[in-house]
Amino acid sequence: MYQEKDIFGRSELLIGRKQMIKLSGTRVILFGVGGVGSWCAESLIRSGIGHLTMVDSDSVGVSNINRQLPATTETVGLVKVEVLQKRLLSINPHADIAAIQGVYSAETVDSFRLNDFDYIIDAIDSLQHKTHLIVTATRAKATFFSSMGAALKSDPTRIKVAAFQKVQGCPLAAALRRRLKKTAPPVKKFLCVFSDEVLPNRGAQAESSQQPEQSPDLSDSRKQIAGNGQSVWDKRKACINGTMVHITAIFGFTLAGLVIQDILKKNG
Repeated sequence: MYQEKDIFGRSELLIGRKQMIKLSGTRVILFGVGGVGSWCAESLIRSGIGHLTMVDSDSVGVSNINRQLPATTETVGLVKVEVLQKRLLSINPHADIAAIQGVYSAETVDSFRLNDFDYIIDAIDSLQHKTHLIVTATRAKATFFSSMGAALKSDPTRIKVAAFQKVQGCPLAAALRRRLKKTAPPVKKFLCVFSDEVLPNRGAQAESSQQPEQSPDLSDSRKQIAGNGQSVWDKRKACINGTMVHITAIFGFTLAGLVIQDILKKNG
């Protein structure tokens, strides 16, 4: 079996042995391993994170293949977190990788023991569960990072990082802020990955006969507004929106990069 010093030699050359040891001891929990979360998970493990818990309830669907890391024609029907766990352990067999097929919700939150982790990453789709996670995670001792909507975008240069309250041009962020005003505000600031680009679905008419998938990359509650190409989040009507892998992957890699940068900054 390859040793960690062999696997991460190039990383250690850049950041040093002390930082690699810190990465190996860091505990991360990631909610959602779709188009954003799956690439985040791979980046974390390839960067040397030693303890990763992944939470997602879905199985691989055919429509996931265009953008989600665990999705191939050979994995359709298999549990996403289990496919991803196998892949990640083939990258670093020494890593502690837990795969939980489940849903984060107000009813299940206690089972995840969030205070056991150093970092909490949100890449989930449900507006209701996402709102609850933001409130809960910002009350935990862990550092929290969140992904905003990655659908209806194609320009990678418009992907940004900002504090949640300063995110502009993202319908999901606006909807979350409205919800949080009605429930409970986050108790501490946190960074988000987002893009202010919102494109129309040019193939919407052709796709209208397809069944909605379970995990459409942070866009399951978007409702297109006819005529202007804009979209808002509306829990009353779900709508599938177009998504490209170079966008979802950059979102995921950026989330992982925020974790790595934070670790390096704290232990520099």
